[in-house]
Amino acid sequence: MKKKTIVFLSLLISCMFLTGCTSYVKDEDNKIVKNETTGQNLVENILCRPESKEILKSYKEHDLDISKLPKCSKFKVTSGGYEGVWTSVFVKPLAWFILLITKIVKNSGLAIIVATLTIRLLMMPLTRKAAMQSENLQKVKPEMDKLEKKYANKTDQESMMMKSQELMMLYKKYDINPLSGCLFSFIQLPLFMAFYESLYRLPAVFEGNLGPFDLGISPLVAMGNGSYQYLILVALVFFVTFYSFKLNSGASMSPEQEAQMKMMRNMSLVMIGTAAFSISSAISFYWITNSSFTIFQNLYVKKVAKK
Repeated sequence: MKKKTIVFLSLLISCMFLTGCTSYVKDEDNKIVKNETTGQNLVENILCRPESKEILKSYKEHDLDISKLPKCSKFKVTSGGYEGVWTSVFVKPLAWFILLITKIVKNSGLAIIVATLTIRLLMMPLTRKAAMQSENLQKVKPEMDKLEKKYANKTDQESMMMKSQELMMLYKKYDINPLSGCLFSFIQLPLFMAFYESLYRLPAVFEGNLGPFDLGISPLVAMGNGSYQYLILVALVFFVTFYSFKLNSGASMSPEQEAQMKMMRNMSLVMIGTAAFSISSAISFYWITNSSFTIFQNLYVKKVAKK
C-alpha cells in the first residue's frame, strides 16, 4: 500500500508541477549557448532583463528579443502573465520573494540564504513532526525486532494478518504515521526544483556574487579559470549531505532494508558530490543552507526526544 501511494503521489507531482521548465538558447547546430565567462547555459525563458552588456549582446546575437521583459528590480509575480501552474504558482512567487529580499539585504547570495531559511522556518511545524517520527521509529525498534523474530518463517495468511495488526498497534502506541516520513520528501522535491528554476531564470541572481564566489559560475568552470576556492562549496555540499544522511539513518529497518538503504545513500552521495562540481554557486548556497537547517533541526529534535 505504501509503495502504491508513493508511486501515485510521484505521478501526481509530475503531472501538476512539471508544466513548465527552464529552456536554453541554442545555436544553429542546436547546441546550448554558454556564457563565455561563467560557463553557464544561457537561459531562454528568463523572468527579467539582465544588466550585463555581454549577456544582452548574446541574446541579441541569437535573435532573442528580451526588451519587453521587466527589469529585475521591477519584476512582479504577475509579470509575463499566466504561464502554467508550475511557473505562475511556484516559480514566479519564489523568484519575486528572492528579488524582494535582495533589495533589502543588497546582495543576491545573502538573499538566497535568507529566503531558504525563511521558507524552512515556515515549514518547521511539518518538518519537525517528520523528524520526530524518525525518533519514534528509533524507540520502537526493539519491539519491532521482537515482532520480526516472533513471526520469522511464518508466511501463512493468518500469521501475516496478525503481524500486521500487532505492527499497527505499535505504530499507535508510539504515535507513528508510516507515511509522514515520506511527506517531507515530496515537499522537498518540488521546492528544490522551484528554487533551481527560479535562480537560473533570474539574471539578477546569476550576475551577483557572495564574497569571493560568483553566483552564476560552477566550481568546475571556476577551477578551470584558476579559482580553486570554489572547492569549498563542493566540500560543504558533500559534508552537509553526508551528515544529514547520517542523522536520518538507523531507523527501524530489517537488515535487508538497512543494506539497501546504505547502498542508496552511498549512491546518492556520489551523485550529489559529482553534481556539486557542475551546479551554479547559487544552487550550492541554497543546498548548503537548506541541508544545514535540516541538520540543526534534527539535532534539536533528538535532544528533545531524549528528555
